[in-house]
Amino acid sequence: MGLSIDATTAEHIGDRSSMQDRVAIVPSAKLRGTAMVILADGAGGYTGGEAAAEQVLATSRSLFDNFSPKDESPRQLLGAIIDEAHTIIKLNRILTEEEPHATIVAMILQPDRVDWAHVGDSRLYHFRNGDLRHRSPDHSLVEQLVREGQLRESERHTHPNRNLLIQALGHSEQPKPDFGASAPLADGDAFLLCSDGLWDYFEDGAIGKALNALPPRKAAELLITGARAKAKGRGDNISLAIVKLGAS
Repeated sequence: MGLSIDATTAEHIGDRSSMQDRVAIVPSAKLRGTAMVILADGAGGYTGGEAAAEQVLATSRSLFDNFSPKDESPRQLLGAIIDEAHTIIKLNRILTEEEPHATIVAMILQPDRVDWAHVGDSRLYHFRNGDLRHRSPDHSLVEQLVREGQLRESERHTHPNRNLLIQALGHSEQPKPDFGASAPLADGDAFLLCSDGLWDYFEDGAIGKALNALPPRKAAELLITGARAKAKGRGDNISLAIVKLGAS
């Protein structure tokens, strides 16, 4: 049984003065059934965050264009994207008075598997028929406190330092990405990549329910509308990508 792919991206500026998130789905020009999903959330100065996020996407596209599974594994590709984008963003700090940095969450989709990596607090969710299979751990102070038992999961969204990152591209220290994979893929698999402007307003179950019940475009509209309502005029930029697999 083959699998069909339904996918979408969506963005909203929220209540910010500029859009510093970037997201894209990039099909391979050479490899059938292969695509890259990339999302970055930039920060650091008025234009620094936008430039950092743009650099993440530019680096990702450039390296993905040359991707060949015969010469390089998806994990190696993802690691190279993160290392190169981090280096370029750090160099840009020398040329400006800003301190740009960015999160990254990236996914390589192939016909038989999915591989992903992330740095920062932009997330990847993997659901199967609405059930959570994986949620990427945030590289943040709050995530560390939850993991150490010093903070309850329910307190994550209200902690005063919930936006403080331990890792990001452009920081002084070399990033240590988390990697993951899922194989084989199955009917009912759904993947969500999103910035904190979205996930900060939802429990995992609510996201899984939306992805399972609706096609990607409708699910994106529902989630963004819900996040905007809950933000009450104080919302961050929102970016997301949804990839949903079904029987063909």
